[in-house]
Amino acid sequence: MIHEVDEALRALLAGSGLEASGVEVVFDAPTREWAARRNAPTVCVFLYHIQEDATRRGSGTGEVHDAEGFVTARRDPPRWFELTYLVTAWASRPQDEHRLLSQVLGMLVSTDALSEQLLTGSLAELGLTVSLEIAGSGPDAPPASDVWSALDGELKPSLAVRVRAPLAGAARPVGPPVTEGLVVRAGGLRSDEEPAPGRRLRYEEAGDAGAEGFAGPRERPAVPARRRRGRRQP
Repeated sequence: MIHEVDEALRALLAGSGLEASGVEVVFDAPTREWAARRNAPTVCVFLYHIQEDATRRGSGTGEVHDAEGFVTARRDPPRWFELTYLVTAWASRPQDEHRLLSQVLGMLVSTDALSEQLLTGSLAELGLTVSLEIAGSGPDAPPASDVWSALDGELKPSLAVRVRAPLAGAARPVGPPVTEGLVVRAGGLRSDEEPAPGRRLRYEEAGDAGAEGFAGPRERPAVPARRRRGRRQP
């Protein structure tokens, strides 16, 4: 799921015109060594915090159908996670960095959720809303200053982008649909004895079910007429 969110963010930022202008979008950690190797305008989208949203945890199972509508598996409900990214712009001059960061900010603030065209893999299969917001680091996420200290990097203006995405639950395959009825035949212990005719379960009549099982035509007794309640008229 995480790599699918990465690709959706890359496609979203590419649609804002960054790649057309020669700006590279990367997901590397912005350390000092990385900054020293950088030689082109770059927007860095660094994932630094992952936390489950326990308030959205569901229960029960859902059904997975094939193209013909048959149930092929049962899937646990998805688990929701918050992914927090540190977005920074890198260029040769601070003015160029601010321009890039402003361009990214304009795209992100106008996007409340990642569109269906940007979702791939399990995110597209689930068909759930993947929300996006510009916010602080969150109550349990480390602040940006601590992230820069841990990276031993250069403190720069940054945006905190939070994405709430579902992680697909485990799917357990189920057996194929029943197409034939269950028939019970009784026979003796000797191998040369002929088995008795089969008996259809859940039906009063006895007889051989035949090759078609319950799918074959069979006679059913007429439904008795219902009696009306109340007094009889003289």
